[in-house]
Amino acid sequence: MNPILRLDRVEKRFGGLRALDGVSADLTEGELVGLIGPNGSGKSTLFNVISGVYRPDGGTVTFRGERIDGREPWEIFARGLVRSFQNPRLFAGMTVLENALVPARNQRGERIRDAPFPKRWEGQEKALAETALEILARNQLKEVRLNWATDISGGQMKLLEVSRTRMAEPQLLLLDEPTAGVAPKLAQEIFDGIAAMHREHGLTFLIIEHRLEVLLNTVERVLVLHQGRILFDGPPESAVKDAAVIDAYLGE
Repeated sequence: MNPILRLDRVEKRFGGLRALDGVSADLTEGELVGLIGPNGSGKSTLFNVISGVYRPDGGTVTFRGERIDGREPWEIFARGLVRSFQNPRLFAGMTVLENALVPARNQRGERIRDAPFPKRWEGQEKALAETALEILARNQLKEVRLNWATDISGGQMKLLEVSRTRMAEPQLLLLDEPTAGVAPKLAQEIFDGIAAMHREHGLTFLIIEHRLEVLLNTVERVLVLHQGRILFDGPPESAVKDAAVIDAYLGE
């Protein structure tokens, strides 16, 4: 089976610093994979390269058999590769519900030829709103759906960020620390929601997370990045026993 994502000797430099130093890895469709490593190991840089925020200085990124390295972020998003950010990137002038609706694909009301004619798109808008409300409810956001995105808690902002990725109909989801800054109980609930999305929709996930107690109990496989290189690739129960991983990360 061809991988949904293939990284082949990916490099990224910032001046004399090699943030990514020949990263190679494959993700199979439907996998739930964690990406861990010390601060500064290159995790977020790798996400930025995959999603088109940065152009790699070497190597290739292939998504569903097509090279995407060097493409614009919107082009990569259009192909079904969706990401979240460690610090939620919400639209301050919109409500929670409106934020959730932004990533929905092929909205007829956004087309110039259709926008002046509500009958052409109001049915789709209603269906999208119902889907968004269902996703928000599953992520404990129904009661704040009409609040401004700036008037909800930090934990709710993280939940909204995850909700928006689901509305984008992703084929591959990159989640950058989905539980950063939230209480332990909410962190577990966020990962329970991720596991449910994976189980119910067969989505492929690559997740950066420092809360190993929730990550390693959820993912099927873990990649350990250290000094811009893949140090370990295998099941989570083996990662926690690996001497190199313990020395580089778990022993911190």
